[in-house]
Amino acid sequence: MKRVGIRDVAARAGVSISTVSNALNRPEQVSAALGARIRTIADDLGYVPLHAARQLRAGRSGLLGMTVINIANPFFAELVAGAEDAAAAAGLSILVGNASDDAARESHHLELFDRVQVEGALVSPFGDPSPGIARLRARGVPVVMVDAVDDAGILPSVSFDDVAGGRLAAEHLLACGRRRLAFVGAREEVRQVRERLAGTRAAVAQVAGATVEPIWTRRTTSETGIAFGAEIAARDAASRPDGIVTSNDHLAIGLVHGLLSHGVRVPEDIAVVGYDDIEFAAIATVPLTSIRQPAREMGRRAAELLLAAIAGEAPPSDPAVVYAPELIARASTGSG
Repeated sequence: MKRVGIRDVAARAGVSISTVSNALNRPEQVSAALGARIRTIADDLGYVPLHAARQLRAGRSGLLGMTVINIANPFFAELVAGAEDAAAAAGLSILVGNASDDAARESHHLELFDRVQVEGALVSPFGDPSPGIARLRARGVPVVMVDAVDDAGILPSVSFDDVAGGRLAAEHLLACGRRRLAFVGAREEVRQVRERLAGTRAAVAQVAGATVEPIWTRRTTSETGIAFGAEIAARDAASRPDGIVTSNDHLAIGLVHGLLSHGVRVPEDIAVVGYDDIEFAAIATVPLTSIRQPAREMGRRAAELLLAAIAGEAPPSDPAVVYAPELIARASTGSG
């Protein structure tokens, strides 16, 4: 069905478009009888005012934009939920752009944010978002980095100490007596993954005879984890790792399933540590040891920084908020 517009209401009422607009938005400018007649006609026709257009005429969209790497990962879903908590409290909505591990899609979302005139943007980058960020900032739109830092030190950011997280995961495996570690993660160009591997390598370097083997994946889904679990299980026992750090819990849960399906015991043969501590980690077939990130709190804090910038408040003395990791030990490493 064709959407009923203000022109349809005006034609039915036999008045001008401006008179209909006044009756609906500035009723004091028309007579009470005419206003009541126009509103009745609008209701009968099913006319719904275009809120977005009205907001833009007032100089604001009522929208924040937010890009995330892949919302299929519960970590990013929680990140968005936290941001929405803060936005809703301020009477704003969030337009979410899911990059789905694709830099081109991320760029498209940032262009869209510019076109719809978001009031501010939260960017959790997959690729290099700097061109899109530059366009937004040129229009005076505040930007806050989420789960990342601004290397130039200009933009406020809310991030996680991923080097410390990778180190904590590896130290736990080393303390469990594991010496042949593997790091299974997405492409190394993703900053978070690169830093987690750096932390893993730093811990391994402190223990004589310990090694770490990077194993790169194109995606970090549970299905990918199952496939890599099967590949690792197919190796002879001497060439398998005896401890694995993964770049997220989805990958880790799939990896455990793949190992178990091919006769490799977890944790007796291979201990596994995930990352993010999603809700399902605690109730997996083998409850998963994981590095906990306070995703919802991070999203909320990032949105609060953005709202303060939109309101014109002075930026904080330290624009970079960094959360510390916490290891939650469970059965996948013989704990809990």
